Amino acid sequence: MRPFHFVLINSIVAAVTNTFIWFAVTFWVYLQTKSVMATSFMAGIYIGTVALSGFFLGSVVDRYRKKQAMMISSVMSLLLYSGAAIVYWLAPMEEFKDAGSPVLWALIIMTLFGALAGNIRNIALPTLVTILLPEPERDKANGLIGSANGTAFLVASILSGMAVGFMGMHWTLAATVALTILTILHLMTVSIPEKEIVHTEESGGGKVDVRGTIKAIRLIPGLFALIFFNTFNNFLGGVFMSLMDAYGLSLVSVQAWGIIWGVLSLGFIVGGLVVARKGLGKHPIRTLFIANLVMWTVCIFFTIQSSVVLLAVGLFIYLCLIPVVEAAEQSIIQRVIPPERQGRVFGFAQSIEQAASPLTAFMIGPIAQFIFIPFMTTGAGVDLLGHWFGTGSERGIALLFTVTGIIGLIVTTVAMRSHSYKLLVKI
Repeated sequence: MRPFHFVLINSIVAAVTNTFIWFAVTFWVYLQTKSVMATSFMAGIYIGTVALSGFFLGSVVDRYRKKQAMMISSVMSLLLYSGAAIVYWLAPMEEFKDAGSPVLWALIIMTLFGALAGNIRNIALPTLVTILLPEPERDKANGLIGSANGTAFLVASILSGMAVGFMGMHWTLAATVALTILTILHLMTVSIPEKEIVHTEESGGGKVDVRGTIKAIRLIPGLFALIFFNTFNNFLGGVFMSLMDAYGLSLVSVQAWGIIWGVLSLGFIVGGLVVARKGLGKHPIRTLFIANLVMWTVCIFFTIQSSVVLLAVGLFIYLCLIPVVEAAEQSIIQRVIPPERQGRVFGFAQSIEQAASPLTAFMIGPIAQFIFIPFMTTGAGVDLLGHWFGTGSERGIALLFTVTGIIGLIVTTVAMRSHSYKLLVKI
């Protein structure tokens, strides 16, 4: 096996752990508090910290050898998860039933930052593709990363629902700490043949160097436009991240919802494996935009009726296409950005692309709670749409999803006609 494959296996275990605990805490908080706004704010805080931290975490990846960066990631996660476990084990259970409890939010914040520390790995992995593999193999390796993320998502989805439903948070937190320790021990045995890091004045010397990173991106015609297009997509995607759990849990039990997500996450694996086998074609940017057209079309229809089957089919198609979109963007950046700055460019792109999502997540909870849900329960929507769309709280959330899909489809169609798109096709 190549060193890249050993790193990928280690990263799967780390991703399982980070996704597992964040999903579990999200499910648990909703079941404890029954608050859509609480889960919406959790999503907003998470996306917000991802957006703000990308600049810094990218510089960590460029400053250190990649194995050192990954070790820093796991050690930070271990400390934060251990702190969250201590809070849960020592605090009275009544503290966790109030959505405004400082103790509850202390636990949430520690698990959030523990999962966030794992984001160093997400930035480091595509830079390792550049270091360890020749250019013709990179798009397929990016597909493997997508499949690895899907595998982690699959395992974590099943385990998190089961853990919360049958074991409770005590053993969930204990398992998280144990898995993080296992990841650290395994990483110590992995050898990555990385050359000595040489920082030049042009590369920014391993500093955050936002100005130099912007300059490097501006040298590539259309690359900024691609980043801002993905930013807008993530702005709309924040709607689904904030409300999908609340919508799904209104249809099925937490155990069933966890299993459904586990099965659906096969879509990540399938999409990633297709890219790993077939590649992205001659024009990755064209593949990216076609995938977006399909994704937004699916979003218009997958909640048009109150059906968990329809939801599951739509989500599966959506999840199959996410690795395609991510691999396309990664392949473009790997092709045009020097290796010594790729960590910061990937981090910068992540920060910019995620910047709009916190706004969505913070706004969408109140919008759903005070506008769309009333519209479909006691408002005009009952008479206008209720006879075929259905009525009730979950139909209010469903209507919000449909409107979001329509907006996304329109924006993608317009972007494909832009000058920036025509420039990127030539790369």
